[in-house]
Amino acid sequence: MLVNTRYMLSKARENQYAIPQPNVWDINSIRAVLRASKEVNSPVIVGLAQAHLQYISIEEVAMLVNYYGDKYNTQYALHLDHGNDYETVIKAIKSGFSSVMIDASTAPFDENVYLVKEVVKVAHACNVTVEAELGHVGSGDSSETDENSQSILTEPDEAEDFVRKTNLDSLAVAIGTVHGKYKGKPNIDICRLEEIAKRVNIPLVLHGGSGTGEDILGKCAKLGISKINLCTDLMIAATNGVKKALETIDNYGDINLAAEESIKASLINYYKVFNCLNRI
Repeated sequence: MLVNTRYMLSKARENQYAIPQPNVWDINSIRAVLRASKEVNSPVIVGLAQAHLQYISIEEVAMLVNYYGDKYNTQYALHLDHGNDYETVIKAIKSGFSSVMIDASTAPFDENVYLVKEVVKVAHACNVTVEAELGHVGSGDSSETDENSQSILTEPDEAEDFVRKTNLDSLAVAIGTVHGKYKGKPNIDICRLEEIAKRVNIPLVLHGGSGTGEDILGKCAKLGISKINLCTDLMIAATNGVKKALETIDNYGDINLAAEESIKASLINYYKVFNCLNRI
């Protein structure tokens, strides 16, 4: 069943667990994440990053996610991740996405507030939930442009003000995680997270979950993070699954299935880490 994120994230916040938001980029990844959700009897937030529109379109993802979500009879939200411009966000809403992120995290505070408010007006009228980012989660590799690669940590005072002014539904915070692969050891500011969680009365989101470490992610889920984004680890799992399959398999269909099974196994492990089993 397609839902927005409002109820599922509020329930996660109340019960101190996190719902995974795996990004998808093709039909194999879509099937894998929805099968994983069904297998663990827990909701999933299927994400499409605007950066991945080079692989698959908004319309294709909407059609395929709804088809397989209904086929596997699970609870899912369809989320635009890192929507970088108003036009793309509106296109996702029109295409049936139940949740959107407008990412103006590199813009000045007032500009970020303005753009989020404009998206909230449209999205809430369509029963679509809105996520935004304050501070900026940079990258450990080349997954972002050089000008956007540096992290800027979220200030608790600004977070409280941002939520009050925008009326958004969930807030992505920067506490030391990075997109892509870490260059060094993760340095996550747990004290900053605790302070933000005290000030902000909506679910918090953690971007850059891949490579952060199971102990840290489990702790974040208990301290106020209700949604954790995953992509790099799932892509690595798919790649490793294909490499292993190529050693013994020469059938293209079976190679695709190997990628799908590897993604599913990786995501199910994260469900366990996030304390998110049997949450439907």
